[in-house]
Amino acid sequence: MRQFLDFEKSVAELETKIDELRQMGSQGKDSGTSGINIDDEIARLSEKADKQLRTTYAKLTPLQKVQVARHAQRPKALDYVQQLVTDYTPLAGDRAFGDDDAMIGGLARFRGEPVVVVGTERGHDTETRLKHNFGMARPEGYRKAQRLVEMAGRFGLPILSFIDTAGAWPGIDAEARGQAQAIAKSIDVCLKAPVPLIVTVIGEGGSGGAIAIGAGDRILMLEHSIYSVISPEAAASILWRDPKLAPAAAEALKLTAQDLQSLGVIDRIIPEPVGGAQRAPDEAVKAVGNAIAEELGSLKDLTGPALIQKRRDKFLSMTRTPLH
Repeated sequence: MRQFLDFEKSVAELETKIDELRQMGSQGKDSGTSGINIDDEIARLSEKADKQLRTTYAKLTPLQKVQVARHAQRPKALDYVQQLVTDYTPLAGDRAFGDDDAMIGGLARFRGEPVVVVGTERGHDTETRLKHNFGMARPEGYRKAQRLVEMAGRFGLPILSFIDTAGAWPGIDAEARGQAQAIAKSIDVCLKAPVPLIVTVIGEGGSGGAIAIGAGDRILMLEHSIYSVISPEAAASILWRDPKLAPAAAEALKLTAQDLQSLGVIDRIIPEPVGGAQRAPDEAVKAVGNAIAEELGSLKDLTGPALIQKRRDKFLSMTRTPLH
């Protein structure tokens, strides 16, 4: 069953009516009775709903984009792994404390070429969200990511990183095991990887928990994903002591893909299906796969030292980008 966001109310009403008409038509056929032909009405309402959806998504506010990025039915990291790569062999553990299901990764083949995959997994339902801790990794998760990135460097394997997290786990247990150091080390390891590293923000890119696996040669974002140092709700609570000012915070944070591309923080925006990736997950996954393939192709002739230097220059240049 499709889940609608609050600003999709008008579309939800139309699609509910369409479903009711289809059910009536199906019941009429099953009973063998001849009734009014409702196909024309369904076609009219479908066209109206599609037009309304396009209009709505063409003018989303930053806070509405936050809602879309967090949508429960958007494809998650494991969905991309399952559909984009073959021969996926997950690897577990940080070789120091334990495994963290919020951080997934392993060896695979992307369009026939061996790669290393890493990403944050949020889960689809209550059971999987609890298993993956809602995509919020602990230090052992970031140390697992470091192990995967370093292994990729040793064997000359490109790295595909998928970001979808509200941030690193803020619990006392994580702090006790060195959360800040683990995130900083992950950033450092990514910056020094002598192989191509393609980062894709597929949903919510939150705080250091996201950038820990986000320091890549190419940073891609889905059209309605977000990437920010803090959530709008938290920013409003800290700055103005009022979470109701989240819309203003979302605007000020410049967290949309469009804002970040204009600031030079990301390299490419991947268009989503009308109504967001949650409406056509397979189409969204395919678009991401095509974009990754193109970006990998543009990096294949660069040597390890050249990749590291260009990546270093890329992030240093961001500090010189004027803010508007």
